[in-house]
Amino acid sequence: MPNISLQTAATLTEWSLSTLRRRLADGTLRCASHHQDKNKAMICFDSIKNDICMALEADEIELIQRADTGDASAQNDVAVLFLAYDKPQSAVYWLELAAKQNFADAMQLLGNCYLKAKGVAKDDNLAMMWVAKAASLGHPIALAQMKSIRLLPDEDCA
Repeated sequence: MPNISLQTAATLTEWSLSTLRRRLADGTLRCASHHQDKNKAMICFDSIKNDICMALEADEIELIQRADTGDASAQNDVAVLFLAYDKPQSAVYWLELAAKQNFADAMQLLGNCYLKAKGVAKDDNLAMMWVAKAASLGHPIALAQMKSIRLLPDEDCA
């Protein structure tokens, strides 16, 4: 079974990092014995599989593992999975990771999360920023969103 980072375990279980560390310390969770980055704590997926906040298929577990290694496309797909399970806070974590790697789909989705207050506080400025960044990379939905914003009448000048 795969090993995953503490942060990934937190998104899957909806436990805090301190809860995960406490459970590692008391032996409730098993720490992976080997990892290239000695500063990154890894845990055995099997030790949390009964506490995951949603049902996962084998291919979804593999997707999560790829996302955990930094694959922006997989991070975006994991976010979409969390959104489908109505877990927007966990989705936002993955969208932010992918968006910071200039993954346009994640930027556009993250903008919508800020616009609709899904997993984050509503923030029109951050929504606009992320959608505009996605549009600047040629994302078709973000381009349409920006076009519709430009066509809105300016209420201050009306």
